[in-house]
Amino acid sequence: MDVEILSRIQFAFTVAFHYIYPPLSIGLGLILVIFESLYIKTGNKEYEALTRFWIKIFALTFGIGVATGIVMEFEFGTNWATYSKYVGDIFGSALAAEGIFAFALESGFLGVLLFGWNRVKSWVHLVSTIGVFFGSMFSAVWIVIANSWQQTPAGYHIVGEGLNARAEITDFWEMVFNPSTVDRLTHVWLGAFLAGAFLVLSVHAYYILKGRFVEISKKAFKIALIVATVFSLGQLLTGHHSADGVAVNQPAKLAALEGHYEASAPADMYLFGWVDQENEEVTGIGIPGGLSFLIHQDFDEPVTGLDAFAKEDQPGQVNAVFQFYHLMVAIGITLILLSVGGTLLYWKGQLFNKKWLMTIFMFSVLLPQLANQFGWYAAEMGRQPWVVYGLLRTSDALSVVVQANQVLFSLIVFTLVYVLLFTLFIYLLNKKIQHGPYDDHEDEGYSLQHDMADLIANQK
Repeated sequence: MDVEILSRIQFAFTVAFHYIYPPLSIGLGLILVIFESLYIKTGNKEYEALTRFWIKIFALTFGIGVATGIVMEFEFGTNWATYSKYVGDIFGSALAAEGIFAFALESGFLGVLLFGWNRVKSWVHLVSTIGVFFGSMFSAVWIVIANSWQQTPAGYHIVGEGLNARAEITDFWEMVFNPSTVDRLTHVWLGAFLAGAFLVLSVHAYYILKGRFVEISKKAFKIALIVATVFSLGQLLTGHHSADGVAVNQPAKLAALEGHYEASAPADMYLFGWVDQENEEVTGIGIPGGLSFLIHQDFDEPVTGLDAFAKEDQPGQVNAVFQFYHLMVAIGITLILLSVGGTLLYWKGQLFNKKWLMTIFMFSVLLPQLANQFGWYAAEMGRQPWVVYGLLRTSDALSVVVQANQVLFSLIVFTLVYVLLFTLFIYLLNKKIQHGPYDDHEDEGYSLQHDMADLIANQK
């Protein structure tokens, strides 16, 4: 493989691995704010135990997320030097803002969050929890702004020519609020909330199935289920609004998402299918004119297809873009059915008696993660062949001196290191889950009293 393909694979791999953790940090941050607020309001020690327990898991995800994110910054300079020069003025301001307004806020309050129990007043600790949560959200803001500018550039002009060309900011706020920022940011935030909520659902479903910590797990499960229900439905709305923006700003990407080739014709919306890129055909089951209706509220309204663009301006892997997009949508619908169905059963008092459903919830932790990954792959591969849409091609963004064997070697090393990190993460996560939400020294710990309470709960 040539250096471009290897560099793209390497960056995709490192970003995908890193992106396991920030959504969990953001989602768990919201859950922690809810748990601790309930503890302060009610004085119920079970909410304190839940807060302490999930803070430990939050710290684990935060630490590995920070470590894995550093690698990407070096890749900008080693593999994508031309790109770094081109977008340096844009990204420099956005990433500096992340450091000043987001990471400083998050890391500054993190010490109080982790070590402030019994050292500061309860309301001060809650403020630190809120600060860490907002810091994680603000961090996503500036990263998404930078990436959204690549998708829909605004507030800039180009200075220099050829290899010396670069984008300069002319209007900072126009750059910040470029046409896709708000849609993509809300979509990312909601995906993160779902990742955190379904991790909580998974762990406490496991406890309920095993007959451990049953009563406290029911409280945690209820809260996480409400969060999952609200934001899974919200994700449907933000996804639709984001697709409307793609139709206006990146019509070639929209055409690739649905495998629509005809230059100007009504477009079907496929539930699933397979794109034959050579023959420009899609085989699958879809709704005739469905995409036209979603975009224009008219089944017969034409939608711009891939044939309206030169071959060199079309995404190179249309079927991959199609599949990633449809997998993301399918998982999103599944999350809605799970969360809404679980909520209805909860209000009927039947949820915790259905072991098959609790087993599904136990494994559902994978679904938001997969949806987040598939969504990013669809968005980034759909932007090709542009690394900055309409301005800089991916093939022109590489470092001039980097060699394919160098990229391949570093990719192998990164893979080994990340496998070790992921193994360590799973080991530590499992260790904390097996220990449970109570500290050994607490009077409220997992003692004979809790054994009896769980036994009684299981008999009901």
